[in-house]
Parts: sequence; C-alpha cells; structure tokens
Amino acid sequence: MSTRAPNITQCHTSGPDRRTFLKTSALASALLTTGSLARMVHAGESHLIQVALVGCGGRGTGAAANALSTPGPVKLIAMADVFEDRLKASLNNLKQSFADKVDVPPERQFLGFDAYKKAIDALNPGDVVLLATPPAFRPIHLEYAVQQGRHVFMEKSFAVDAPGIRRVLAAGKLADQKNLKIAGGLMSRHYLPLEQIIEKIHDGAIGTVVTAWAYRMHGPVGFRPKQPGESELAHQIRNYSCFTWLNGSFLVDWLIHNIDVCCWVKGDWPVSCQGQGGRQVRTEPDQLFDHYAAEYTFKDGTRMFAQGRHMANCWGFFGDVIHGASGSAVLGEGIPDPRLYKGHLRTADNEIWKYEGPPCNHYQRELDLLFDAIRNDKPYNETERCAKSCLTAIMGRMAVESGQEVTWEQALNSNLVLAPDLEKWTSLDDPAPVQPDENGRYPVAMPGFTKAF
Repeated sequence: MSTRAPNITQCHTSGPDRRTFLKTSALASALLTTGSLARMVHAGESHLIQVALVGCGGRGTGAAANALSTPGPVKLIAMADVFEDRLKASLNNLKQSFADKVDVPPERQFLGFDAYKKAIDALNPGDVVLLATPPAFRPIHLEYAVQQGRHVFMEKSFAVDAPGIRRVLAAGKLADQKNLKIAGGLMSRHYLPLEQIIEKIHDGAIGTVVTAWAYRMHGPVGFRPKQPGESELAHQIRNYSCFTWLNGSFLVDWLIHNIDVCCWVKGDWPVSCQGQGGRQVRTEPDQLFDHYAAEYTFKDGTRMFAQGRHMANCWGFFGDVIHGASGSAVLGEGIPDPRLYKGHLRTADNEIWKYEGPPCNHYQRELDLLFDAIRNDKPYNETERCAKSCLTAIMGRMAVESGQEVTWEQALNSNLVLAPDLEKWTSLDDPAPVQPDENGRYPVAMPGFTKAF
C-alpha cells in the first residue's frame, strides 16, 4: 500500500464499511479512569503508527479495520475490553483481513475496568488509540489518552451527561496544547455528497433555512435477557443501548448523527428545547422510551425537530428533511444520495441537484483524515464540535424525559451525573448504577416527575 497521505478532498473507498463489521462482531463493551502527562512525537508519512483498540465490540472492530486500511505503515498492537469473548472475537475478525498488521499477543490483550490504561500505555507518544466503549466511559478514557500523549479516534456518542461533556471539552483543549489530533465518530461530516450539498445550502441554494427535521424511525432496539451466572453490571453493559446511564438514551446514541447534520446545516447550536416521549408498546424491562419528539429553537427563532421511534410495524425513515425559504433538501445519515429541490414538493421534476461524484466510504474517510493529519502534522481536533452535538442530544433527552423546557446553559451547566463513581469500579461484580425492582424491571423516566438537570 502506498505511504502517501490521501488527498483529503477525495474518498478512500477500499477500506471496509464499519457496518459490515457490526454484522459479524458483537456490540461495544466498557472500561475506565484517569492518568498522567506524556510528550508528543510526530509520525512522518513513512513511519509506523501503532494502534490500540479500547472497546472490542462491532463499532470498535470496524474502526480498527478502517485504521488498518489507511495509507502508510500501521499496526494494531494492543486491545482492551471487560469481556474476554468480545476481545477474542474482534481479534480473530481483524486477523482474517489484516494478518500482517495485527500483532496483539496475549500479554497485550487487556481485560478489566483498568484495561484501557494498559492498552494506552502499551503505545508510544504519538500513536493512536481507538475509543469505542459505551459512551458513559468516553470522557474518562479520552482524558487519560490525552494526558498520555496519544492521538485519539473516539466513537460517538461522547458522553451521557453534562459533567461528561465538560470533561470532553477540557480534554480537547489540552489536546490542542499538546498538538494531539482527535477525530470523532460523526462520520457523516466526512461524507463527500453531504459536504457538497451543505456547501450549496450555505451558499443559498434553497434560501434561508427555516426548519430542520431529524428522523430515526425503525424497528425495536434489541434486548438480551440476563444469562445464568451473569452479574447485573455485566448484563447492563452487554445491553448498553438499553440503559440511559450507559448510552444517554435512544435520542443521544442513535439520533445524534442526524441532530448533528441539522445543526451543521443551520450553522448554529440551539438555545433551548422542549419535547415529549414515553413507552407505548415496549415490553422489555429496560429504561428505553420507544418514542421521542424534541423541538429545538435556535437564537433566530427557527426550529429543529428530532423524532425517534423504535417500534415494529410502523412507518420508517432515517434521514433529515430541510426546509428553506425557496426550496428543500433530503440528506443526512441514512440518505446515501442527498438531493436539493426547488420548492417543498420533493418530486423528480423539482430536483435541482444530486451528487454525481465517486462513491464515498465515510467510515473510512474519517480515519484517513485523522491519519493524514498525524503523518503530516496538520491541525485536527473535532472535540468541541462533537461535544456540542452530543450536548444538543443530551439537552433533548433532558427535555423529553422531564417534560420541561431546557436551555443550552442549563444543559451545559447541569451537575446531574447518570452514573457516579465509574472510576472506582474494579470488577463486573460491582453494583450497577441502576437496579431492577422485585419484578426485574428497571426505573424509567416519567415526564413531570423526572429531574431535568
């Protein structure tokens, strides 16, 4: 493979689509804590960049595959997880496709809640760590990676509450001081068709943006019953998509891509949010609402609506619809072929633009851009934007679950921690942050009663 850095205006399409790995690997796992300072080094185009993977589920395995597909010498040398089966399955999958780029002997296969530290410490300053555990652990792991002088790719979402967001923002500022590169897993930001259509919207192709609609409507989120002998904490981590302390809610962890794209289209962050949601048909004993509707207001008075639903036998749509003063657009995650229209009837005869360039693998491109920045010492830090997109989704969760209007300042300054003392855990036998009742059911938010912030 060529050692030349990719042209960042183009797509590197030869790498694997992360969703392929999601089909063959398990869901992401967890870990944690803080650390000390280290000195940065710069990796040239022909120098080996070593990689560690923290969180060996489907998302982490896919990110590792993309990292190993970037131009230039690269090698995976350490892995960490709390579940041995996750780590072994991920390692076997990666070895099948990247045998000459995977060197993770047993002594660099780390298990436990402190495993992330060991994997990061196995790297040299200037190497890359891929953070792909459930979002509750992201701020802790990011802090340590930056303190140790490692470049970072962090999967979405980036935190589950405002204290976590503030930690992420602080780590991002420290990364700037240390010339570290940080990429975030909002891969739609690096999808060329989307980049081009949003540039046209910003240039006035559909007039002033009036409303933006973010949708994620599909079938139910799966729930894995507790297995014999499985601890409560292990059970919840394996079902991280179903517990608010782990993933921040469906609105945060599943709808964040299209909330982010709408804010990108608008070129701003909302100042307030109100909304509603609940459990209408879901029978699994977890914490998920099965429908969410959050109405955001921007400082100019325009609105963004985020709708999420995971129910069977219902209308489905995954994408964004944008209304401008003179036209409209359909775009966002879930829409591979974004289009612009004159007026608001999105019919073929009203179409005014569609992407006609080469295919783009945005999962691969986000890692190409990160490694290009490392090899060529370019400024690259997506932390602030990622944190603000995540805070927008968290603000929506606060509003929906409480039934209250929540402002940006209230959301950002909240001291409500969903999972206290994560750094103190040492075992999967430690108590989980939420516990089932006598019927095996977990607490669910109640609008009008649940505390917003």
